[in-house]
Amino acid sequence: MDESGGGSLDGFRIGVTASRKVEEQVALIERRGAEVVWAPALSTDPTRVDDAALRRATEAVVAQPPDLFLATTGVGMRAWLAAAEGWGLREGLVEALRPAEILARGPKSVGALRGAGLRELWSPESELFEDVLDHLRGRDLAGRRIVVQEHGQSLSMVAHALRRQGAVVDVVTVYRVVGADDPTPMFRLVDQIADGQVHAVTFTAAPAVAALLDAAASVGRRDDVVSAFQADVLAVCVGPVTAAAFELWGVPTVYPERSRLVAMVKLLATELPSRRSGLAVELVGGHQLLLHGDSVLLDGAEVRLSPAPASVLQALVANPGNVVSRRALLAMLPSGTAGSEHAVEMAVARLRAALGTRAVQTVVKRGYRLAVEP
Repeated sequence: MDESGGGSLDGFRIGVTASRKVEEQVALIERRGAEVVWAPALSTDPTRVDDAALRRATEAVVAQPPDLFLATTGVGMRAWLAAAEGWGLREGLVEALRPAEILARGPKSVGALRGAGLRELWSPESELFEDVLDHLRGRDLAGRRIVVQEHGQSLSMVAHALRRQGAVVDVVTVYRVVGADDPTPMFRLVDQIADGQVHAVTFTAAPAVAALLDAAASVGRRDDVVSAFQADVLAVCVGPVTAAAFELWGVPTVYPERSRLVAMVKLLATELPSRRSGLAVELVGGHQLLLHGDSVLLDGAEVRLSPAPASVLQALVANPGNVVSRRALLAMLPSGTAGSEHAVEMAVARLRAALGTRAVQTVVKRGYRLAVEP
């Protein structure tokens, strides 16, 4: 991908939360003229392994092969296979998994599986683990043995949900994500976000989002940070999996079509300058939507929106063409708004009345998206 795409970042201050490939990311951003504030959210050695527990779990899988296997990350699968090889159990593990119905969360886990000679039967285009669960929801799993490869953060709730469908579930913890060794830079970044002293923050892993919000909560500034991201500070994610970690908080995010570092920086260099001069979006039907500060213009004419539809528009414009869930939109609504998805439906209806019925599309069972020109 061409690194020269996008615009200059002169005059912008960017927060970077990565602990891996950080030198490359900082160089890409500084090359465009921005000032970088680095605050690693995770340890530089974030993947800690409990060898004894992992070996016991591996031996259990070999002794009692699963009916269904859920692979969640490429790095986790490769680490598990490498550890099994060291114990002389790799071949046994692969043969135990081979007959199972294998579901993979995304292309990296697919690659790790195929590298071991295993073949997934299904993988969601979204790379979201919740879509893997949706794929299983409603199925009769009574008595079926399921093994879930955990991906750094606890999947205990996932295991409980599958057990409610009658499955026998074992979670294999290949590694755990650990927070930054020195949290001081993260606390500093929390204050800079809350006080509007950075223009954007980049995230390359979902646990980094959780770590930042946990750090903000520990100093009583989580609401300030969430409000800043909902207003003026741009949350830039490497892909949809990382972006999904913000969904619960109603934070709009942007991420590239391909989950790659260079693509993320290129998008950052396009988004920030366009927001400074006003954000223009081409809607279906040849209509142009322009947002500048609190002003909304449709084909040059000012559109007045009440707070609820304005909040929905902000979330949809931050993800043009991408689906934003009802839950995320509900979290974006102003405080005091009725706490149900009906409030979202009413806000969307008012937004359509202002922009045109075709401007906002409903995606059944998922949410809404802004209808933009391809």
